[in-house]
Amino acid sequence: MTPSATARPTRATRIRSTQARNLRFVTDPLYAQHLRGVAHPERPDRVEAVGAALAASGVLEDRVPARDATDVEIERVHARGYVELVEREVGQTDGARYLSTGDTVVDATSYRAARRAAGGAIAAVEAAVARRGAAFALVRPPGHHAEPDRGMGFCLFNNVAIAARAHQAAAGGARRVLIVDFDYHHGNGTEAVAGDGLSYVSTHAYPAYPGTGAGSYRRGDDIVLNVPLPVSGLSTEAFVALWERLLPLASRAVRPDLIVVSAGFDYVAGDAVGDLGVGVEAAAPVAAAIRRAAEEFCDGTAAYVLEGGYDVEALTRSIASIAATSDAPQAPDAVADPNALAPELRAHVQALLKDSQGGA
Repeated sequence: MTPSATARPTRATRIRSTQARNLRFVTDPLYAQHLRGVAHPERPDRVEAVGAALAASGVLEDRVPARDATDVEIERVHARGYVELVEREVGQTDGARYLSTGDTVVDATSYRAARRAAGGAIAAVEAAVARRGAAFALVRPPGHHAEPDRGMGFCLFNNVAIAARAHQAAAGGARRVLIVDFDYHHGNGTEAVAGDGLSYVSTHAYPAYPGTGAGSYRRGDDIVLNVPLPVSGLSTEAFVALWERLLPLASRAVRPDLIVVSAGFDYVAGDAVGDLGVGVEAAAPVAAAIRRAAEEFCDGTAAYVLEGGYDVEALTRSIASIAATSDAPQAPDAVADPNALAPELRAHVQALLKDSQGGA
């Protein structure tokens, strides 16, 4: 599987030049160097194809530059020994190999790319906060599986957690961050560091990889809301209805100063690494629900950070939809029928609602 360095947008993925003006993107050429030439689903054309579509629309004329995350920023989430292990093992790599902590493939560029991915997530948060709007970090490698002392599931450093902690540190720690994760896979690494002002809400196939995310609970004043979904999938309307219900629930329980989104699109039907049977068209109403929550609780501030999504056409169309939704004069209203949820999912969400209100 050799990616093309000159991916061109198709008519289906091209974004009109009148769209996406309110959503700024963080990009960097280094993101496309990680695992270049390696037969792997987490491949460079994931960012190249989206970047080509955005560039064709003129959106990237106002891009946000990425930077490397510092040691201090990374080590708010990861153990120093683990960071040193990644640097050492990547430095010894000729070709591609598995990181010794798990199932993450690395090559000679991976350490630099991972530092810049974490820094790109921070840059997206800073841009969103500065404008009281939205930003999207078009980064790789992804991060939500990375735990404090190990990388796994294509991930080296936990980009969303590092960005959330950097935001808190910039404000002296007095900030509440809600991380929203709609990737097909559970963000075990993000859940592992929840607490101390960081809350986490996730939908994911269960018991799909990594086999975590079955329960919901409070951690101090913060919440972890997990909604495991059947690996057999669900309808597009049910997926949208679920998020239209979950986002107000989680936001009212947390009252966040910032929403950070683990934006994984491998839930889309046909994705080779995920596939919940959900249509590409789900991205727009889910983004609208995120926008409504952000406008109600945190001045519209939301930062998206790319996670999964391995069907490049679906990935590009999904992100284009988010860009268009962000540009709308007002956040679109909810569109799904709550009754589209299966009875067991409705009961689960109602239980989460009761628990979060009882402990608030």
